Amino acid sequence: MLRAIFLTAVTLLVAVGGGAASVWYALDHVGGLGALEIGAWTAYPATGTAGVDPYSRARASRGAELPLGPSEGLEFTAGRDDGGEPLRRECDYVVEGPSPAARFFTLHAEDAAGRPIRRAAWRPRSGEARPRPPALHSHEVLREADGRVVVAVSGMPRPGNWLYAGGSGPMTLVLALYDTPVASSARVGEVGLPAIRRVGCPS
Repeated sequence: MLRAIFLTAVTLLVAVGGGAASVWYALDHVGGLGALEIGAWTAYPATGTAGVDPYSRARASRGAELPLGPSEGLEFTAGRDDGGEPLRRECDYVVEGPSPAARFFTLHAEDAAGRPIRRAAWRPRSGEARPRPPALHSHEVLREADGRVVVAVSGMPRPGNWLYAGGSGPMTLVLALYDTPVASSARVGEVGLPAIRRVGCPS
């Protein structure tokens, strides 16, 4: 009798615990379906639609995210540079390429937990350190003569367009395009996204 109860309890524990663990692993490690890849960047156009896959829907619910709808835009993420190496906050990168085909775009860096990487800006008069906006946007970036955008991603200030990404550990770059033709994967050939190049890293 006791043995049967014990075996039943163990079976339920393994079933429930294993099921919960597999779901948690899937949400953290399994990407959404219908990925759209351009260079090092990846997006999931169906995320903001009724046809989104269950993993993406659960991931957005768990993170209290509000995905962009197809008529609003598309969000691209990159966890590796164009050489295939994981992005690290200790390293310096250059994001360089054509200005994305969008009415408005933003670029920011996130840590391993998905939080925007912020830098406190010291104000000598008030003696306070207040966080600077973590993202660059298309209305403030400087463009080259040929229209290219060059952004230095580093923990130390850089001339020109600079995106702060200090600290240590893995990071992800997030490029959000608003009112863009890329929202339809059928028009992906019309859009070029900037390359991500590593320019320095501690040995």
